[in-house]
Amino acid sequence: MNQDQTTNKRNGGIHFFLTGGTIDSYYEGSKDAVLPNKHSVIPEFIKSLKLYQPTSFTEVYMKDSRDINQQDRRKILTAIEKSPSQKIIITHGTYTMPDTARFLKANLKRDDQTIILTASMIPIKGFAPSDGSFNLGFALAQVEVLPTGIYVVIQGQVFQPEEVIKLVSEGRFTSIFSK
Repeated sequence: MNQDQTTNKRNGGIHFFLTGGTIDSYYEGSKDAVLPNKHSVIPEFIKSLKLYQPTSFTEVYMKDSRDINQQDRRKILTAIEKSPSQKIIITHGTYTMPDTARFLKANLKRDDQTIILTASMIPIKGFAPSDGSFNLGFALAQVEVLPTGIYVVIQGQVFQPEEVIKLVSEGRFTSIFSK
């Protein structure tokens, strides 16, 4: 167990689960595409913020969210169930983030955690500006104040899993209940 996990267990800090997606990707010119990093840059970014809350990080996998399947979602579910933390932030790709949020809501047995899924449209490292740093900061703030439950937190909004959809043509998320 690393130092972050020991501190997290003792103080109830924030546990990050890292799954790839654009937030944790790089531009590959030979493929003219953004691809997930081999390993997450999120721990380095979060540590640079010098937060007061203890943090721990678990890299579940590094995938484009369009490649995530039910077995991958079960890996996230199992990791959350085993986490000693009551504050969870999952970094995820935007395409299937609502699907993962709904899967977790339907299958998570624990009810003592605040779980936030967040993402970005632009990679956090190597691109400026990126919405990733704002979305991570907003997720960090919301995990401190939201009641237990599962949420999608992105673009300054908090969504319930059953309402959130991605409007690909507009590059944003919205509620199916919006007017």
